Amino acid sequence: MTVTFEEARAAVFARVAPANPARETVPLCQAAGRVLARSVLVDRDYPPVARSIRDGFAVRSADLPGRLRVIGEVRAGETFFGNLGSGEAVEIMTGAPIPAGADQVVMVEHARRDGDFVETDRPPAPGEFVNPQGSEARGGDVAIAAGKRLGFADIAWLATVGAVECEVFERPRVAILATGDEIVEIDEAPRDNQVRNSNSYSLAAQVARAGGAPEILPVARDTMRSTRESIERGLQADLLLLSGGVSAGKYDLIEKVLAEFGAEFFFDRVLIQPGQPLVFGQAQNTFFFGLPGNPASTMVTFELFARAAVERLGGELTLRLPMYHAPLAAPFSHKTGLTRFLPATLCGGRVAQLPWQGSSDVAALSRADCFLVADRERSSWNAGDPIGVLPK
Repeated sequence: MTVTFEEARAAVFARVAPANPARETVPLCQAAGRVLARSVLVDRDYPPVARSIRDGFAVRSADLPGRLRVIGEVRAGETFFGNLGSGEAVEIMTGAPIPAGADQVVMVEHARRDGDFVETDRPPAPGEFVNPQGSEARGGDVAIAAGKRLGFADIAWLATVGAVECEVFERPRVAILATGDEIVEIDEAPRDNQVRNSNSYSLAAQVARAGGAPEILPVARDTMRSTRESIERGLQADLLLLSGGVSAGKYDLIEKVLAEFGAEFFFDRVLIQPGQPLVFGQAQNTFFFGLPGNPASTMVTFELFARAAVERLGGELTLRLPMYHAPLAAPFSHKTGLTRFLPATLCGGRVAQLPWQGSSDVAALSRADCFLVADRERSSWNAGDPIGVLPK
């Protein structure tokens, strides 16, 4: 069945339901990139007391503008014991607790110190440069909900609330199987009619980035027996990624062998370039993707479709394809009917297509930092027109 880019994405989302994989508890220093399995609560108000967000003077707004007597100083990590009275101020540093009685901070740049007095012409503005108690989070609130992949800011927030360790989902096991008699291992010297197995390594990197645990299987040769044995092994994983063997050629055996395992095929062609001959299905309770064998097709189709499956199988709830729009550096045109993902660079806020020799041009893919995304229903764009961009 042939589907559009949008229909293929929807099919993956509809079939691969958010999973509830096994869980494990890990130290916080090992939790980055993992999906949180149990929500973490905030241990206290943040900030626990009102704090200053500027160096300056804590004052009563009712006294402004005016000349005030400085009765003390408070730094971050200290507490000012006492109550601020009429006509008084306390010198305060960023992060220090607001003294009792104060409701505004005057920045040091807006004050003139004269011995024990400070003068300012700032108007009254209750709450100015004051971070109120509990304004960032309240004790007992959910700090981070289960189902989120933890980034560096999440790790900082978990450390802040005292999460020494956290419960995360185990990474889904993803088997990676390249197929074809022309493929040799990367430590071999290929003949002119051979290529090294780059696809398995690029897919392993993409799987790991998506939160999966990749397992590279030995290359399946172009025979029914070799392909059958390899697929049987791959179906023991949570997800099977096959590279090559899904076109209509005489030795493209993947779909025939998968059918022997009772596979259900949800689609076998997507209206995109590169990556049209793309197979998605399920066999023996394991989802699989038959990705085209050309490197660009393999990389693009993983990012567009298989990545979402890895993330769902890993327990992630919020899935996003990080596409945005940027102005074109030069005019661009293409034949309508296919959504195209072409290697490009983003420089000075403008996107420019890179010269390339087609889906096997790994060197161009390495030079690219994004893909230009051309809508299948539009044929041309002028320089400066916004066009889709997919980061690498």
